[in-house]
Amino acid sequence: MGLFSGAKAAIIDAWSWLNYKPLYSDNLGMPNRRAFPEAHASWVPAADERRLAAYKMLTAYDNNQVAELSEFRDGESARDRREFGDPSMFVDTITSHVLGDEQTLTVPGAEHTGDQASAEATTAERVQSLLRDWADEELLAMRLLQTERKAVSLGDGVLLLYWDGDKQRVRVTSYDPGFYFPVLDEDSDGSDFPDRVHFAWELPEDKKRGLPARLRRITYHLDWIRPQTSSAVDSTGRPMRATVMSEATDEQEAQPVLGRGDLVDASGSITRMYPWSERPSYKTVYLTDATWELGDLKGPVDVDDLPLDKAHFATSDQGEVLDRLDMLIDFVPVIHVPNTVPPAGEHWGQSSLGKVLQVFDELACSDTDSARASATTGAPVLAISGKAVNAQAQYSVAPGQVFTLGEGGSMSSIDTSANLAELRNHRDALKDRASSIARLPAVALGTMDASKFTSGYQLELALGPLDSLISGMRLARDHADRLLPKFVQRLFQAGQHPDWVGLPVLPAKLMRGAYTPTDKAAVLEQVATARGAQLISLETAIRRLMDIGWPIEDAEEEIKRIDARSFEDARNLADALNNPDEVASFLGRQAPDEPETPPVVLPAAGVAAADDEAATAAAGESGGNT
Repeated sequence: MGLFSGAKAAIIDAWSWLNYKPLYSDNLGMPNRRAFPEAHASWVPAADERRLAAYKMLTAYDNNQVAELSEFRDGESARDRREFGDPSMFVDTITSHVLGDEQTLTVPGAEHTGDQASAEATTAERVQSLLRDWADEELLAMRLLQTERKAVSLGDGVLLLYWDGDKQRVRVTSYDPGFYFPVLDEDSDGSDFPDRVHFAWELPEDKKRGLPARLRRITYHLDWIRPQTSSAVDSTGRPMRATVMSEATDEQEAQPVLGRGDLVDASGSITRMYPWSERPSYKTVYLTDATWELGDLKGPVDVDDLPLDKAHFATSDQGEVLDRLDMLIDFVPVIHVPNTVPPAGEHWGQSSLGKVLQVFDELACSDTDSARASATTGAPVLAISGKAVNAQAQYSVAPGQVFTLGEGGSMSSIDTSANLAELRNHRDALKDRASSIARLPAVALGTMDASKFTSGYQLELALGPLDSLISGMRLARDHADRLLPKFVQRLFQAGQHPDWVGLPVLPAKLMRGAYTPTDKAAVLEQVATARGAQLISLETAIRRLMDIGWPIEDAEEEIKRIDARSFEDARNLADALNNPDEVASFLGRQAPDEPETPPVVLPAAGVAAADDEAATAAAGESGGNT
């Protein structure tokens, strides 16, 4: 122990890529307390200290504030560091690529609507239309951008969905992952979402309102269904929730009252039927929103076991005390968005800056050296000598100034322009190295001349690393992209919105658009050739053109407009079916009314015989005349 007591521990975890910075990892592997006081708060679990410090360090890189943090350890000299926004540029570029040029909520089967659409297709189209209307009203694209930028820069993003009774719609909020504290099961492999999630952050002291420093915690807990509760107050007047009891009678004591629609099964457990479930559920989600004064948090407590007797519970807009309020849903409406696929047994993603931070540090050093070299290049250092030169005097150089040097005098300057050029070349090499490590080609960053690519195939090869990067990142988000519309549908039904009553919860997904530039002319030629050879359907051709950015808003409507002018195809259809109604439907028109053909009336038998005799006689007379 004496030999190794001062040895530094080698910590390998989800944030060990920051261990190279002494500010982040000291001899015990813990972040600097002065630079990261939030991570060392008494209520922060020990397992989350390095995570919170990593978030702050990554935010500093994103905001050009690493020098400000480094000052805590290296002193004022750290302020000389030059930071020109390279990390922020990488984050913005990756965020735009992983989001794509558009985000659309789609429901499978909704594209099959038409005059003869099935009931399933009609329902799918209705659900899809409602989801897209909600996304426009809720500004979903902006919420996604906020979340994705957090995920790319910090490694994790968090979305919270809830029902707003005043606005009568589902709301979505993006949370900073530094406020997100899930209670992870030790036996879980990391892929299972926790049953209890906390959002917690400190509120600074408000001297104007006389409020001390406080801690606020919002908790969503999936737990067993219990009897109904209502808002009440305790003996000290503190708001809380109490169990609703029935009136006592002579035959029976007061009993807890069940919620509306709740039942007790044979085992004595309370069950509930949710609109989106075909089987009774034993679980519901409870919401708690409480605040503690930091001075009341004494002893070994963390965010998961704060003393409830010291809590001050909030009250909702409807007057409900938020102390384990039953939300009447059986899922935690929180979506964790990891930036990368977490390793087995892990919950957290990794920042896109994680593997490139050391290169960014080298870039900052190179930029700092370049700034110093440019100063001596723009205002060179001069040396003068001669009998007339006063060694004790201070000389300054100005345009047109003349120095009298005297006998044997000379003047020389130090040229640092070659050093400046070499530093710039070194900086360019570092930028290429960062792009290579981050799998962001120069063409994706916009730093390469696009005219160097003579074909779309060359461009596609150059974007190969970016394709693999975005493919892995979108795979990490695939589950979240399916959960978002699923939760929205369930919350609308839980809120009993009239437009959603009676609709099923259908599998839907958030579809992300294209992220790479496309050779539209080449794709158009491919689509036209394949369509002309009858190798693809018109629907597939239209969808491919939409993928590359053609201004087509609705594929079905576009197909109808094309069919309405396809007279040659209509003629072929008429020859094949001989059905004017089908042809008119194909053209989107009304078939003309045809006059009814009069029925054929055959003459009676006697009349027919007389007509035959008259015809024979007429023929005989004609023959005689001849």
